[in-house]
Amino acid sequence: MYIPDLYKNENTEEIKSFIKNNSFGILVNQTSGKLWGTHIPLELEINLHGKEVLFGHISKENPQWKGFEENEEVLAIFSGPHSYISSSWYDHENVPTWNYIAVHIYGKIKIIEGNDLMFAMKKLVDKYEAKSKNPVRIENLSDKTMRQINGIVAFEIEITEIQAVHKLSQNRDDKNHTVIISELENQKDSNAKAIAEAMKKERK
Repeated sequence: MYIPDLYKNENTEEIKSFIKNNSFGILVNQTSGKLWGTHIPLELEINLHGKEVLFGHISKENPQWKGFEENEEVLAIFSGPHSYISSSWYDHENVPTWNYIAVHIYGKIKIIEGNDLMFAMKKLVDKYEAKSKNPVRIENLSDKTMRQINGIVAFEIEITEIQAVHKLSQNRDDKNHTVIISELENQKDSNAKAIAEAMKKERK
């Protein structure tokens, strides 16, 4: 994606944290000669072989997985908070804009089965069940229930490139930057408040 130098995020740990906290992404590839996208959890994890990858799975009824065999190149898109920035908040005339945070990951996709599949599924379930009162555990599910795994295609993505953007009014002086944060914090929208927090963190 196009990212002006001012808005590039090259902080590896910050990017990883963002992906883990915003892991419901969009997987894009080319399937049967056309672009295809699916909204799914894409988990950044270390696989059984010690490599950092993205894990995911889709339904076997979704034809996207057939494209994995035709072309291993894929794009995973992760979106974070975003908010409209009114130019009425500035102390000078200008145009409105939008602040946002996003990450694009390019990689090579591979279908996984057996122990690799079960490892990926356990990581996914354990992560999201952690706050449940009665957490579900893959290893405790019956054989009958686990047969549903036959209806999915699981995969891992070897990461080849990461592009990260955090457009947070870095081009504004301290006075206008502070006013933008104040205006965002006064919004009822949770996205606006999250962008205000990100702006404060970035300007430190």
